[in-house]
This record gives sequence, C-alpha cells and structure tokens, in this order.
Amino acid sequence: MPAMAQGATPPPELTPAQRSRLRALAHKLKPVVTTGQSGLSEAVLREIDLSLAHHELIKIRLGAADREVRRRMTEAICRATGSAWVQNIGRIAVIYRPAEKPRIDFS
Repeated sequence: MPAMAQGATPPPELTPAQRSRLRALAHKLKPVVTTGQSGLSEAVLREIDLSLAHHELIKIRLGAADREVRRRMTEAICRATGSAWVQNIGRIAVIYRPAEKPRIDFS
C-alpha cells in the first residue's frame, strides 16, 4: 500500500460517537467521485482531495469488484488525502477530513 504522500497530514482520529454522527450525515449524500476498474490515478486522488476540501464528508463509488481490493483502495485514499475512514457499504466508501474552518459540529 502506498505511504502517505509528502505534505499530507495524518488522518483525524474519530471516536465511535463522531463516526456514528458522520454515518448519519452521510446517509443522504450521493457519491461525488467514482473510481474505475483500473483503480486509483493521480487525477482521481486530486478530485477526491478537492471534494474533501469543499465538502469535508464525501462518498466515493469504488469500481473494483473484489471486497479486499475495495478495502485497500479506501485505505490508500485515506493515506493519500489525510482523511479518516467512516464506513464502507458495498461499493461505497465514506471518508471525512475536517476543513480549515470545520462545518460539521460534533457536539
């Protein structure tokens, strides 16, 4: 698996309560990025990074058929973008990275 990109910040640690709150907020979201069968490219990672900067919490549709491949793709995305994994449901991954001025309130 790829190491964290230079300059990327470590992913935020989420408590179970925070993860639960993010899952609830993600329920109504639609995937904003779709990966292809060929996996992750620099362009896809750049689009995910831009989406996280704008939205904080996003869904990604993973194109890989194998569950293990999807899990490794999610881990690679989180490492490359400095985001935290929230959940995977089938081919959908939910990830979170707080913005400079966070909009999601955990209180």
